[in-house]
Amino acid sequence: MTAPPDDCLARNEWICGAYLTTRRHILLDAVLQHLRLTGLAVLIGLALAVPLAVLARRWGWAAGPVLGVTTILYTIPSLAMFSLLLPLYGLSATLVVAGLVLYSLTLLVRNILAGLRAVPEETRQAARGMGYGPVRLLLAVELPLALPAAMAGLRIAAVSAVSLVTVGAIVGFGGLGNLIYTGMNTYFKAQVLTASVLCVLIAVAADLLLLGVQHLITPWTRDGGR
Repeated sequence: MTAPPDDCLARNEWICGAYLTTRRHILLDAVLQHLRLTGLAVLIGLALAVPLAVLARRWGWAAGPVLGVTTILYTIPSLAMFSLLLPLYGLSATLVVAGLVLYSLTLLVRNILAGLRAVPEETRQAARGMGYGPVRLLLAVELPLALPAAMAGLRIAAVSAVSLVTVGAIVGFGGLGNLIYTGMNTYFKAQVLTASVLCVLIAVAADLLLLGVQHLITPWTRDGGR
């Protein structure tokens, strides 16, 4: 009988240290692409969601259409979303970012709007009585008080984006999803497991990082700040 190979790569094992040492540059490039796509999509989504939520808060009639459109976008399957955006952006990283931005709007707009609506009316009236105009009221009172709800939405949007980036592998821009996709096609066990675990670690790290930021910028929500 032929002895089994000593190399875990040759044996195609799920857990293989040799894969980490021989493919570390490939893994690093995939992780960096994953982080870039996720971060860019969440930042653009946040930049769009804040004015949309403010608009919906200021003019009540706009809340229904804004929430309705963003909710419909969220119900579109990811493969269908990328296919619909393909004529606009082609096979590019921009295609993936655009799709992730559209998905993030539902989570971000809804939570930011909920935070703005939760600001007590007496607080607004007190600020107006102190001479706060609409812009100063928004920036100095309403948005800071809406931060807990907004940060909750941002955490969910970030974790969702980390997951959805992997679908970008269908157009060649999926970060770790590229490794998962090719690994599944070739049944490369170590690659599939390693890339999947790294996705989970990125999602957990992003959530913990944003939770820490929320803790720092909303001291009044802590027990000691009451």
